[in-house]
Amino acid sequence: MRMTPRLLATGMSLWAPNLWSGIRVKRFSPDWTEATVELHVNLITRNYVKTAFGGSMSAMTDPYFFMLVRHQLGSDYVVWDTRGEIEFVTPGRAVLTAHFEVPAARVAEIRERARGGAKVLEWFETDIRDRSGAVVARVRREVYVREKRRVTDAARIASTSSGSNASAVRR
Repeated sequence: MRMTPRLLATGMSLWAPNLWSGIRVKRFSPDWTEATVELHVNLITRNYVKTAFGGSMSAMTDPYFFMLVRHQLGSDYVVWDTRGEIEFVTPGRAVLTAHFEVPAARVAEIRERARGGAKVLEWFETDIRDRSGAVVARVRREVYVREKRRVTDAARIASTSSGSNASAVRR
């Protein structure tokens, strides 16, 4: 079964860790450049002082930059979420929203930097906002990208064999 943006959004919303944490994936864009995620602050997802639990806010931002990059690059790349930072700005209540954006041009640049198996570490940023649009937290996530060895090796073999053919033609 081919993974579609709608199928992934539904699956991520129903995935037990997200479901029980009040996290709902509202959408992935058809071109995998954007995602929107909500955190519903309720009895289960709030902390001792009845505001959004920081762990839930961190969890709501965990895999989405990684997923957007991964789906744009395709299966020829290793992509991991490696590190995250969160700065809590103000207490979060009710419904909180995070919007993730990874433009295709940025992914093209990452693809170029990862060519030949080079390791790329790229930071992405987003804000978590409340219904009024006020910033509740600022989040940074680091994504690791590397072209898979089989792709790198295949390119190396192809360039070697095309070099042999070129010299044979010149003789």
